[in-house]
Amino acid sequence: MSISELAKRPVAAPYDRLAAMGIVLPDAPPPIANFVTHVFEGQLLFLSGQGPTEPDGRLYAGKVGTDVSVEDAYAHARLTGINLIAVMHAALGDLGRVRRVVKLLGMVNAAPDFGDHPAVINGCSDLMNAVFGERGVHARSAVGFASLPNQITVEIEAIVAFD
Repeated sequence: MSISELAKRPVAAPYDRLAAMGIVLPDAPPPIANFVTHVFEGQLLFLSGQGPTEPDGRLYAGKVGTDVSVEDAYAHARLTGINLIAVMHAALGDLGRVRRVVKLLGMVNAAPDFGDHPAVINGCSDLMNAVFGERGVHARSAVGFASLPNQITVEIEAIVAFD
């Protein structure tokens, strides 16, 4: 089944969609400094920035546009999206409670002359759309930075409305 077909399935099927894409949610990655992974405020869930961390703790690092290709960075943004979904699952207990992915802020560790930030962060956006269907369609910013923590390629944070 294609991602666009998955996105049209019933809203209550995020776990089915993840399984159909071959994605097993990892444990939510722990914070790397003095902060928490998420905060509830009313019916909004604010997710702290996540990076491209594999379940074994390996991070993807490098400067997009010099050492890292757009295609690899897209995959890193997708992995970061999986980590964001893992935090959502841990915080909410059930991804079916997600009413809407409201906003993503995607940060790219980019070379000074790099300009394709949106194509990189699409890795996360495409995943949110595929997993949550219309509820995954969100507002977004995709920006470049001179560096990110541990020189990771991308960091993405999210705001999610929930029931």
